[in-house]
Amino acid sequence: MSGPRTTNFGDASWRENATAVLAHYAIQVREFARIPQGLINLTLRVEAGDGERFVLQRLHAVFGDGVNANLVQVTEHLRRAGLLTPELVRTRAGKLSVPMPDGLWRMLSFVDGQALDALANPQQARSAGGLLGRFHAALCDFDAVLASERPPVHELERHLRHLTAVRARHPAHRHAARVDDLAARLATLLPQVSPFCCAPLRLMHGDPKISNLLFDTTATQAQCLIDLDTLAYMPLAYELGDAFRSWCNPASEDAADARFDLSLFEAAVEGYSAAARQFVTRAEIAAIVPATLAIYLELAARFLADALDERYFAWDSSRYPGRAEHNLARAAGQLAAAASLIARRTQAEAIIAACLDTLSP
Repeated sequence: MSGPRTTNFGDASWRENATAVLAHYAIQVREFARIPQGLINLTLRVEAGDGERFVLQRLHAVFGDGVNANLVQVTEHLRRAGLLTPELVRTRAGKLSVPMPDGLWRMLSFVDGQALDALANPQQARSAGGLLGRFHAALCDFDAVLASERPPVHELERHLRHLTAVRARHPAHRHAARVDDLAARLATLLPQVSPFCCAPLRLMHGDPKISNLLFDTTATQAQCLIDLDTLAYMPLAYELGDAFRSWCNPASEDAADARFDLSLFEAAVEGYSAAARQFVTRAEIAAIVPATLAIYLELAARFLADALDERYFAWDSSRYPGRAEHNLARAAGQLAAAASLIARRTQAEAIIAACLDTLSP
């Protein structure tokens, strides 16, 4: 796996700890190196002496071994359904992970490919939509109880209340005025969010942003979803809203020129509905546009609160001096993309209407 993002995890002890962890696995390690990808887990690529490759990860403290148990259950189900997926590698003792003073470490099988920061064309968007549709279709008959249940994360009103509380706690923050300006802009967009279908609950990936889709080495075909620690039962609307808010912005998440691209949206919707038509309902497809807008605004609220609290899992230290500055850029980017979607809402809804015409009543 490869990825373009550079992050700051705030420690330099990972190499020594990784060496100790690798001794727990039945492989002869030739070398390992950091993969500069992702904002949550520290990720390393491991080269074995026989040429086989693996992924070694140090999980963020928010995750326990329950996510690894979930991973085993779900990836075995996906593999039986014919989907490519990274799978957990057990230790010599058959354990799911290795506990270390800095957290839980685990090993995964390696899937060769590319993780992208943004989609470049409708072909990629259509392929991404098809992959997510196949992923959801494969999980329709998953009936096991997850070992670890993730609490609901997509609650716009709760995130707005949290932002209000955080602003009250940090009236003198050096970026308080900028947060006030962006929060005021957020408030003007909120009335544009209309009610949408939130039933039934389905087993979802939970974080289908574009960097969690692995493309082939030519970056044309989406081949598997990675980072399955966010698996949860939730409304499909939130999953698709989270996907399309990411996929349909051809700029990066924190770009000043973030926008909603209709050609990417149309291709992604076509790809998804073609793969998911065996189970998806018309109400779930009709919810895509309002859910996407809601996710943009929810993320903006989260990033603004994180800017004042000076917290987030990691930030791009090559472009920003700290968490606050990067989170402000993220919030501004989400608001810009939300405004762009609102300006194109009529066309987006027409794309959805055309998709609904292809589905059975």
